[in-house]
Amino acid sequence: MSTFLQQLFNALALGGVYALVALGLTLVYGVMRVPNFAHGGLYMLGAYFSWAALNSLGVGYVPALLLSALAVALLAALLERVVFYPLRNAPHVHPMIAALGVLFFIEAAVQLVWGADFKQIAEPIQGTVQMLGVTITWQRVLVIAASVATMLGLNFFLKRTLTGATIEAMAQNREGARLVGIDTNRVGMLTFAISGALAAIGASLIAPINAVTPSMGEVMNLKVFAIIILGGMGSVPGAIVGAFLLAFAEVFGGAYVSFDFADVIGFALLVVVLAIRPQGLFRRTA
Repeated sequence: MSTFLQQLFNALALGGVYALVALGLTLVYGVMRVPNFAHGGLYMLGAYFSWAALNSLGVGYVPALLLSALAVALLAALLERVVFYPLRNAPHVHPMIAALGVLFFIEAAVQLVWGADFKQIAEPIQGTVQMLGVTITWQRVLVIAASVATMLGLNFFLKRTLTGATIEAMAQNREGARLVGIDTNRVGMLTFAISGALAAIGASLIAPINAVTPSMGEVMNLKVFAIIILGGMGSVPGAIVGAFLLAFAEVFGGAYVSFDFADVIGFALLVVVLAIRPQGLFRRTA
């Protein structure tokens, strides 16, 4: 039972990060119908920006996280204007190829500026805490609490604010939203900005636990696309459920089967679910 509870907390922390990153990708696809393969690059930049803010600006962990989220949000909005907006009427394969190009460009730029060696961010709160008879680091507690708070805040924004309502309206019917006076260009930029901020928050939360490397975005790209396909393309509840399913499969599979096959077990779950339910666990929602 002690081992089970320990892995449970690990899975909750990892699932919270997966959910934040997957939610950003889901929002962009649901609103813009763009499979943003550059999303992993934005995730990786979030970790590097936090590391740079901590080491170059000398700010604390929370200000560094917020600065990283703001910087990546602005960059994501800029990418929407410069890269994806001109391709809005092009065949679907064109923005996909453009996104892959952006991902490789970001990776090369990061290696040019900060080098290819991994970076490490110190845990803001050192030590451990006893919960339900198991020992868990404060960082994992912070990851779980912050990811849940961010998801609740996003839900409140989408369901209880006028701006959130415009995003949902555009997700339901882009042309109808434009006809009733919604500025679809502004909503598109805002959606990309929110997506970038969520990716940066997730990366900054997990960075003190995992190393920060230029290739971390490619790995996360594979996982979040698996998550949104598993949950249902464009489904916000599906992204959350899919994220935690993948995290639980990886963590418990690694603990009880083999850590060498943790990723394989997670993707095997994806194959099994899609074989039974090809459209994913949930239908697309606004």
